[in-house]
Amino acid sequence: MAPDSTSTNDTSGLNRKWWKEAVVYQIYPRSFKDDNGDGVGDLKGIISKLDYIKSLGIDVIWLNPVYSSPNGDNGYDISDYQNIMQQFGTMNDFDALLKGMHERGLKLVMDLVVNHSSDQHEWFKQSRSSRTNPYRDYYHWWPAEKGTPPHRYSFFDVNNEAWKYDSITNSYYLHYFGDFQPDLNWENPKVREEIFNMMKFWFDKGVDGFRMDVIPFISKDTTFPPLPAKYNGNFVDYYAHGPHVHDYLQQMNKEVMSKYDVMTVAEGIGLTTDDAHDYVDDDRHELNMLYHFEGVSLGYLPNQFKVPDPNGYSVVEFKKIYSKWDSVFENKGWGTVFLGNHDQPRMVTRWGNDSGGYRVLSSKMLTTFLMTMRATPYYYNGDELGMNNIKFDKIDDYRDVESLNMYKQIKEKGGDLQAFLNAQKISARDNSRTPFQWNDSLNAGFTTGAPWLKVNPNYKTVNVEAEEKDSNSCLNYFKKIVKLRKDNLVLVYGKYTLLDESNPQVYAYTRELNGTKFLVLLNFSKNAAIANTGIDLTNANLLIDNYTTANNTAALRPYEAAVYELK
Repeated sequence: MAPDSTSTNDTSGLNRKWWKEAVVYQIYPRSFKDDNGDGVGDLKGIISKLDYIKSLGIDVIWLNPVYSSPNGDNGYDISDYQNIMQQFGTMNDFDALLKGMHERGLKLVMDLVVNHSSDQHEWFKQSRSSRTNPYRDYYHWWPAEKGTPPHRYSFFDVNNEAWKYDSITNSYYLHYFGDFQPDLNWENPKVREEIFNMMKFWFDKGVDGFRMDVIPFISKDTTFPPLPAKYNGNFVDYYAHGPHVHDYLQQMNKEVMSKYDVMTVAEGIGLTTDDAHDYVDDDRHELNMLYHFEGVSLGYLPNQFKVPDPNGYSVVEFKKIYSKWDSVFENKGWGTVFLGNHDQPRMVTRWGNDSGGYRVLSSKMLTTFLMTMRATPYYYNGDELGMNNIKFDKIDDYRDVESLNMYKQIKEKGGDLQAFLNAQKISARDNSRTPFQWNDSLNAGFTTGAPWLKVNPNYKTVNVEAEEKDSNSCLNYFKKIVKLRKDNLVLVYGKYTLLDESNPQVYAYTRELNGTKFLVLLNFSKNAAIANTGIDLTNANLLIDNYTTANNTAALRPYEAAVYELK
C-alpha cells in the first residue's frame, strides 16, 4: 500500500467536500437481508449487517426506497412519503438503522421519488375523485371533452402511452412511467411545499442526503403541445428539459438543502455534458452532482430495447465517454462514476467477463476503474463479491415491471420472444436484484423463507463467508482498493490524463496532484495486451494489482489492473 505522503494529501487549494471523497455503496433493501423469513429483505436485516458494511471501508449508503408502497415498481411508487413499507419494518426500525449507521461513521442517503407518486397515495385518491377536489391540481389531468391528449411516451406502459383514461371524472392523467405512477404537478406551488416539508422531515431525522429519481423530468409544459419537432421523437430529451426544472431545484435548495450539510445527486436521465453545469455548479445553488446514462447506454443496438451488440462494446468509445465527462468537471462542478445499480444488470456480466476464470479478474479490474477516477464512485451491493447475472430462461422468473410489460408488448405484436429473453439475460434489471449472497446455506443465507426472486445458483462459492477467508477474493480486493483511494487524495482530486487513446484493449491514464503521479493500467480484454504509455515502469512503485503475482511491465495479462506510483 502506498505511504500516506504529505505531497499526495496536501489539501491546499482543494475545494474539499465529504461527498467528493466518499465511496457510495448502494443497498437494494428488498434483496439485501431478510430478518423475519418472509422472503423479502428488510430494515432489521440491514441492521444485522452494519458491521459487514462498515468493514468494506465505504462512507455512504444509498438506500433504495423504503417508504410505504404497493410495490408496483419495487418501492418507486410511493403511497406515503413519511412512513415505512410494512414489508421492510417500522419507523422505529428505520430510526434504529440510522442510529446504527451514524454510530459507525456511515452516512445514509435515501431515494427521493417525486416526479410521480403511487396511484394509492391519498393525494391521488382525492385528485381523481372529482374535478373540484382541492387535490385535483396535484397531478396532471386532461379532460376528455378536449379530445385525446397529444402523445406522451411511457416507459413502463405496455403500449408506451403516458395518458391513462380515468372514467371517474372522464379525464386522462399523465404517467411517464407505469399507469400506477401518476406524475405530480410541480407547477402547483402546494405540491412543491408538500415535497419540501417532506424532505425536511427526513433531514430533521438525520438523513444525510437524497438521490433524486428522474429529477430532470419534474417540470412540464402544462399546455401539453405535440412533441416539438426539434426533439426528433426523443421524448427523454424533451422530458429532461422542462421549462422550470431549474427554478424548482433552486427553490428546493434555498428552502431545504441549504439549511443542512447534505449530499444531493440527480439521476441525470436525458442530460448531456451541455446540461451538467446547470445542475451542479456551486453558483447555481441546485445539487452537488449528477450521474449520467451515456456510459451505461454503450453497447446496445440502436432503436431496440436493451439488445446488446453481439460484438460487444467498444473500449475506445468507453474511454471517450468517461474522459469527456471527466473534462466537463475538470475545473468546475463535480462528477460521479458507476457501472452498476438496481436499474442495470450486474457490472461484471455487462462490462467484464463472467465466464469461468475471468469473472474474478474482470470484476477486480472494473472495481479498479471505479475507484481510480476523478468522481464520486457509486458501487452496487454484491459487486464487491463479483456477483453476476442470473440469466433467467423463462419470463415467469422475472418480477420487474419493465421486463414483464415489454414481453407483453412484443407478444402482442407477434415479435420474437426468444430473442427478447436472450437479450434480457444480459440487460434485464432483475439480474442485479437477485438476493445478496451471504454464505453457502439455503438461499445463500438471505432468507429462511421462499425468496421473492430466485437466488443465483453460484452462491455456493460466490458469497461473503467464502470470500472473507480468501485473501485473493473480489471482496478483499475491494477493501484494498477502497483504502488505496482513501489514503491518497490524488485518486480523488488529482488531474486525469488519458493515455494510449486508440488502444482497443487497454484503458490507461494518470492521476496527478501536488507532485504525486499515479498511473492506472486496465486491460478490458481476455487477451494479453500492451499499454503504449511511453512511461518507463522500471522504478515505478506498484501499489496494487489484481493478479496474485506482480507484473511491473506494460505487457498486461487478461483483464489485468495495475496502479503505480511514478517516481
